[in-house]
Amino acid sequence: MIWKNVFCLILLLSLSASGAERIFNFAEFPADKTPPGFRSVLVGEGKPGEWKMVLDDVPPLLAPQSDKAPSVTKRAVLAQLNQDPTDERFPMLVYDNETFDEFLFTTRFKLVSGRVEQMAGIAFRYQDEKNFYVIRVSGLGTNISFYKVVDGQRTDAFRLETEIPAGVWNELSIECKGNQIICQLNGKKAMPTFTDNNAKPGKIAFWTKSDSVTYFTDTKIIYTRREIPALAIARAMLEKYPRLRGLKIYTLDANGEPKTVASKTENEIGSPGGKVEKDCINSGTMYYGKDKKTVSIVMPLRDRNGDPIAATRLVMESFAGQTEQNAFARAIPIVKEMQARVQSLEELTQ
Repeated sequence: MIWKNVFCLILLLSLSASGAERIFNFAEFPADKTPPGFRSVLVGEGKPGEWKMVLDDVPPLLAPQSDKAPSVTKRAVLAQLNQDPTDERFPMLVYDNETFDEFLFTTRFKLVSGRVEQMAGIAFRYQDEKNFYVIRVSGLGTNISFYKVVDGQRTDAFRLETEIPAGVWNELSIECKGNQIICQLNGKKAMPTFTDNNAKPGKIAFWTKSDSVTYFTDTKIIYTRREIPALAIARAMLEKYPRLRGLKIYTLDANGEPKTVASKTENEIGSPGGKVEKDCINSGTMYYGKDKKTVSIVMPLRDRNGDPIAATRLVMESFAGQTEQNAFARAIPIVKEMQARVQSLEELTQ
């Protein structure tokens, strides 16, 4: 049984028992491609964004230690290239693999061109196309702004006059800590600290507007680890049933493909499932497999209405006389106990 983790874009570094850092190393990917793990979203009108890797000259983050060191290096950066000038057009590229609660997100950006707008931004606490927050800068408008989108309507806008030079790399960061939102531009606090008592964990996205051609690079997020209920359920089952050799829980991502959301092995979280897991979630189909020392059972986890919301793969120690029938007899009580802890997909993953 072979599982392959295709999300090599992200380097995960453990910082503490509750903290981590993800570095989005766009330079590892070829030009003219969209990085994996991201999804293009269009809010408003007009054409979707065209998010691709392009080559550009990028100065180092740290000052060179020698006069002979190159002042810039050419490497792949993320770019939004579509120049549709529709006014109420907001292309975003959403990182789909994880949601974040407390975090510090930092990225460098460059305003390249745009007749109607020259903008760059970070969308965060993203729930869907109608509910998210934005910190954005405008080169032509010479300002930085924060606002919320709630049920599709912009609200709580705050704007300050700020010069944003085009054609050079700038740095934008957003920190969510408790009920506070803190924004920095080029290492300095860019606007007052905002208080948000209604915050929900959400996804992170790159944001632009109208015909803005904008580049992004050197992106990272430092965050407090969130344990979704699926992880707690998996851990509890592994502790209670010592003959379980492995346990994974899968849900469908935004593209309808199965993704591991809980596993005995941490580095398998986020890895893709296969046809078996997809069929299990879509149709409730159960599967059985056996090798020399273990048996594997794939069964659906169902919501309060009995509809499949996830698939669980149980790997159990085999024994002499092991059959498919008694393998399912061993697995069913475990799956029922897992099911009793959640009543919906949201309760499993949020």
